[in-house]
Amino acid sequence: MRATVRQAGRATLHLALSAATAFGSYIFITVLLLTAIATATVVGAFMLPETVLLIRRIAGAKRQQAGAWTGGKIPEAYQPLTGTVRERLRTAVRDPGTLTDFRWMVAYYAYGTLPVLMLPLWPLGLVVDGVWCGLLRRRAVVLPLITRLADLDAHWSTVLLKPSPKARLAVRVEELTQTRAGAIAAHGAELRRIERDLHDGTQARLVSLSMRIGLAKRAYDQDPEAARRMLDDAQTLAEEALTDLRHVVRAIHPPILTDRGLVGAVRALAAGSALDVTVTVDGLTDGHDGPRAPAAVEAAAYFVIAESLTNAAKYSGAGRAAVHLARSRTGLRVRVRDEGRGGADEAGGSGLLGMRRRIAALDGSVTVTSPVGGPTVIEVELPCVW
Repeated sequence: MRATVRQAGRATLHLALSAATAFGSYIFITVLLLTAIATATVVGAFMLPETVLLIRRIAGAKRQQAGAWTGGKIPEAYQPLTGTVRERLRTAVRDPGTLTDFRWMVAYYAYGTLPVLMLPLWPLGLVVDGVWCGLLRRRAVVLPLITRLADLDAHWSTVLLKPSPKARLAVRVEELTQTRAGAIAAHGAELRRIERDLHDGTQARLVSLSMRIGLAKRAYDQDPEAARRMLDDAQTLAEEALTDLRHVVRAIHPPILTDRGLVGAVRALAAGSALDVTVTVDGLTDGHDGPRAPAAVEAAAYFVIAESLTNAAKYSGAGRAAVHLARSRTGLRVRVRDEGRGGADEAGGSGLLGMRRRIAALDGSVTVTSPVGGPTVIEVELPCVW
């Protein structure tokens, strides 16, 4: 009996919150009528986007209520209302999420009265179930009806507020547009970096090499010793130019990833770091043994780890860091943690923005947790097929 009363109490709280939401939606009818009249007269058409935003907030509150009761999350799929008044009006009218919310609100005017049905159930249930359970030791029959009302309210809300396939497609297109723009920006920045490295390093050394060889050719007949010294300098410049080219190639795609795989490359990266780095692996193997993630995924993970360790060594003041690589059913997980001072700022030029763009281009996600005082934790999810 106690468990039944406790569950009925939880259901009562859910229904009470639903009743408050329903009462708010009933009051909102006045706003809807005013918006409809203003939009029909064209003069007050600017009210429509603001009204749609209010409906989104009410629907969002109901999504949270239903999700809290069912233990699941009802996703949202809205197009952002930004731009000029005309653009906001066009988006508000064409967004499939607007139709979904409006349909739910109309239906909620009817089933939002479900909380009223629980009012007579409590006194009736305490009497009937008190005798039925307390004296006859039978299962309660009245109070569980309150839980069923809450289940019915949450189920109908979930069905009506779930985004339509068209709305999910529109949001997905918007996400892909943004990630494509980020990928193009990251690609452009990478090209500029490569051009700068080649121009400032390799190209300058090759020009100097060409000049030394030319001078050596001129001085060869008159001063062989000076020509030999110039050729020695030219050989040194050639070796330095080759070293610069190797650095450029490694920045594009580190050869060690091809030779040793992601785990081996990360262990080598940790060994060469200025920090004491601990590497743990779950479900992955060194070298070419076992399945490997696609090359683009491995390169992105390697870039994240290299950038994170570099940032930790430069800015965090930490002496230790930990890297965790894990294979999941749907992709690759990377976690980098340092025990530094924290307070990482994406706007401070720490490379986090480039990291996000690179990961977003692969449809992955980045979570940065860096409170002041530390620690800083960077978690990356990269989807892939093994």
